[in-house]
Amino acid sequence: MLQTRLPIALDDGLITLPSDGPILVVGPTTEHDFPALPKDRVTIYSQFYPDVTFWQARGYSVECELPEKGFAAAVVCAPRSKALAQAWLHAANRATEGGLVILDGQKTDGMDSHLKALKNRARNLGHLSKAHGKLVWFQGLDAAEWETADIRLPDGFVTRPGVFSAEKIDKGSEVLAAVMPDAINGRVADLGAGWGYLSRHILSREGVEALDLIEADKVALDCARRNVDDPRARFFWDDATAFTPDQPYDVVISNPPFHTSRAGRPELGQAFIQSAARILKPSGRLVMVANRHLPYEDTLAKHFRVVEDLGGTPGFKLLAGLKLHRASR
Repeated sequence: MLQTRLPIALDDGLITLPSDGPILVVGPTTEHDFPALPKDRVTIYSQFYPDVTFWQARGYSVECELPEKGFAAAVVCAPRSKALAQAWLHAANRATEGGLVILDGQKTDGMDSHLKALKNRARNLGHLSKAHGKLVWFQGLDAAEWETADIRLPDGFVTRPGVFSAEKIDKGSEVLAAVMPDAINGRVADLGAGWGYLSRHILSREGVEALDLIEADKVALDCARRNVDDPRARFFWDDATAFTPDQPYDVVISNPPFHTSRAGRPELGQAFIQSAARILKPSGRLVMVANRHLPYEDTLAKHFRVVEDLGGTPGFKLLAGLKLHRASR
């Protein structure tokens, strides 16, 4: 990991950081650490709300838009998306005006592919393999084609590299949209709204008075603002597991995530269920979709008085939680 590979590269003289000037760190998660970097010189870029609040709480300067210039060096934490990694490298090169850029990631992040792509595009290219991953460094990247670009999907939807299901509509969301109850009324929340696919389907119901889109990924939420053009919609960049609305909801719709990076985390979906129960009215209803193997029924039973199985497909299940009536015993 970065906290292992970067100190080794610095100690062995493979990399020399500029003696002064700010250092940009792009895309770190809560699992990263930077013991080799001077904290007072580091600015972190992130658009994922829980990561932003984590680094702010630790006293780091955090930016939610990629700076255009003014940095002596940059460190890029490789994301899962190849297109996003390339866009970040392009932006880091611009921010350092062709200066030192360091890319760090595990083998599963496609580091060998990134190194190969950089060979004919960058100067002073070097790399270090350690701890099941790779550290790559370079200067003077020439890759204008790596600039971030919109992704166009059917029905006029727009996404961006790196957001969940950027290149195709998520199958679980398609299942939920196809059988979404007609009787959706009042104030509704799309918890973990992504780039707005489900929200557009929710707003097709005339009984919806207001819809709040709650999403932790600012890039996805910015796409949702472009995909959902309805005066009933409001957009909230926030952590769905901790979000507190100005007033409770009649209905919550959700296709909750169950991954962070490549690691499966069913507890994340369970936290979405708990949050839905907290932000609903006493008569409120949660309707959600999940992969068949995910263990959500016990969590629903703990937080809702009635749990309904609405069917689904071989790969996905549709579940509802009702707060109004107590389940029969």
